[in-house]
Amino acid sequence: MMSENKVGTYRFVAEPFHCDFSGKLTMSVLGNHLLNCAGFHAADRGFGIATLNENHYTWVLSRLAVELENMPCQYEGFSIQTWVENVYRLFTDRNFAILDKEGKTVGYARSVWAMISMETRKPADLLTLHGGSIIDYVCDKKCPISKPGRSIKVTEKAPVSEYQTRYSDIDINGHVNSIKYIEHILDLFPIEFFKEKRIKRFEMAYVAESYYGDILSFYREEVEEKEYDIEVKKNGTDVVVRSKVIFI
Repeated sequence: MMSENKVGTYRFVAEPFHCDFSGKLTMSVLGNHLLNCAGFHAADRGFGIATLNENHYTWVLSRLAVELENMPCQYEGFSIQTWVENVYRLFTDRNFAILDKEGKTVGYARSVWAMISMETRKPADLLTLHGGSIIDYVCDKKCPISKPGRSIKVTEKAPVSEYQTRYSDIDINGHVNSIKYIEHILDLFPIEFFKEKRIKRFEMAYVAESYYGDILSFYREEVEEKEYDIEVKKNGTDVVVRSKVIFI
């Protein structure tokens, strides 16, 4: 298969209502665009969420890491490229490049996805999807950032914030939308952080699902200067999300 068919490129504009007080695109909107690009790319190649839903399967995001040198400003055009790096039996690695209006790469992202049964919520064998044809789209395009880490563990015992999930948090899969966690985690930091610094790297690891009405407790720990680990628990017990935020 020709390599150019393996990389999808999708164009966007940083709308003012997608930007924060600085006039830059927010991390949550960028994350939403990344997920949309993953969906577009998969659908164009026959393994999108609509096709999976017909057989009672769906995609879920397991891990995400984003590194940025810059973020698009309001009204600026930008594009996102995405491609599949690896396919395993239960997971697939998907990468992204973020390009500014002039086509210069200003960021990269790595993600890990699983296909799960909508009935059992358990991972399904990706190699059975269309006879394993997803492997045909594996691409060797480089992504020079490190993979999401596995060592995030917060020792703080007292939460810095608590939040009860609401209607606007719940997505089509019936659980809290992965992007909503990004918003809630960044809300843990005062606005002065974002006036004086910018996000260099942002990581998310999704451990378990949470649902409407759950109480989310947020634990934050500064592990190094400008580097924070965050753990989110639901209803005081189960960890649902771990995150790392590095400012510069």
